[in-house]
Amino acid sequence: MTQLVLFDLDGTLVDSSPGISASVRSAAAELGLPEPTSEQLRGMVGPPLQDGFVLVLGVPVADVPRAVAAYRAHYTAGALLDVTVHAGIPELLTALLEDGATLAVATSKPETFAVRVLEHTGLLPAFASVHGATLDGAVRHKDQVVAAALAAHPDGRDPVLVGDREHDVLGAAAHGLPCIGAGWGPAEDGELARAGAAAIAATPAEVLGLLAAVRR
Repeated sequence: MTQLVLFDLDGTLVDSSPGISASVRSAAAELGLPEPTSEQLRGMVGPPLQDGFVLVLGVPVADVPRAVAAYRAHYTAGALLDVTVHAGIPELLTALLEDGATLAVATSKPETFAVRVLEHTGLLPAFASVHGATLDGAVRHKDQVVAAALAAHPDGRDPVLVGDREHDVLGAAAHGLPCIGAGWGPAEDGELARAGAAAIAATPAEVLGLLAAVRR
């Protein structure tokens, strides 16, 4: 048995905020909403898209399908690939694989989009599996995608999630998993600690040591 390490995608493995922000602005304009603030745009990175529109931008539930459609029209036209890999992530993944870990992605981004981003950035070969939301939103919450990842790797030892928002911490906790907070992501100061992260890494390089500490 090898350790199973799950990774969030947006904000953890990659900085996808430029493409997400541009697509949120496009959707807001389509719906006649005010220009989103920088705080709102940051808040849209992490939670399921449908939930973000309601809770962050205040979109009425009845208008969410139109907001999602407008967002995805802009996103799939090219913004999807406006991402950069966070510094230190390739080295972290290589070190984990050399240590014998099994790696998987658990993201609230639609799975098809997640695979495209991972392919584009060259990160896909590092992962044994990718688990994400369905396009219809039936599966979108972090606890759901973590459940899918755990089911795909029943022999994974000491599973842990590495993620950058409170949703990651809570989604992991729903299955009794510790979460190492990705402190290099867009979370507000104190967000990960308040949510109950087992530890918080300031950089990807710190994750290896924290994994050992969390296992003890």
